[in-house]
Amino acid sequence: MRICWFDDDRLGVVVGTEVCDVSAALRVLPPARYPGPKGDTLIAHLASVRAEIERVLPQAARKPLAQARLLSPVAHPSKVIGVPVNYLKHVEEAAADKATFTDRYRGGIEEQGLFLKATSALVGCSEGIAVRFPDRRTDHEMELGVVIGKAASNVPVSQALSHVAGYAIALDMVVRGPEDRSMRKSIDSYAVLGPWLVTADEVAQPQDLAFRLSVNGELRQQSNTKFMIMDIARQIAWASSFYTLLPGDIVMTGTCEGVAQVRPGDLMHCEIDGIGAMDVAVRAA
Repeated sequence: MRICWFDDDRLGVVVGTEVCDVSAALRVLPPARYPGPKGDTLIAHLASVRAEIERVLPQAARKPLAQARLLSPVAHPSKVIGVPVNYLKHVEEAAADKATFTDRYRGGIEEQGLFLKATSALVGCSEGIAVRFPDRRTDHEMELGVVIGKAASNVPVSQALSHVAGYAIALDMVVRGPEDRSMRKSIDSYAVLGPWLVTADEVAQPQDLAFRLSVNGELRQQSNTKFMIMDIARQIAWASSFYTLLPGDIVMTGTCEGVAQVRPGDLMHCEIDGIGAMDVAVRAA
């Protein structure tokens, strides 16, 4: 199932070239209360929501997908987790250009550690990127996004993928400079997730997905998730040894070589086989 949020916070399911408004399925969620539970309520109750979606889908209003404003398919994650230096060729390009990438981060993934992006940076593909520092370099970093479906704490690698709700395309945008990663990657709109959430049952081999990104029609990034240095299951297990992963938490699994600058007016096109494709416009903040 391909689940999205669209327009004015409507819940949708993508069927072919249409999006179906299945917001009526939200009635199976528990009543809102304050303070609410941590994590994303819909993702935490995804099984019951999916069952209700199947029931209401035949009567759902439909509109062309091209006319829908697609928001982040996860509304309220508690964490957006980034995995650095996870493709060898990206490690090599960063090492060869220390003027851009700096030399402050050394060693492999285990030495550098994971980093967190502010949840306030999260947007959907139709919302686009707002470049806040036009005098500095803002780069695209395309990645596979993994959405946690149930709480995970100290989970073994062998069980890690059973905690995944689904997958999406992710853009871990960054402004280059001397500050800590989490600061430079947490600018408003610098965490893009979309175009929808593909539920885990539809992705048989998440560790073998080809992906590509072009800017204004020029191919910039192209690789496959099989080239990750640390695979998805190990990422989840390792992260869960430091903090509990909650429903809706997003793991941005690392980018390949070819990261480069974008400027206001650019249009990024992103594709992951088996997940989908999305266009993301760049504008001035």
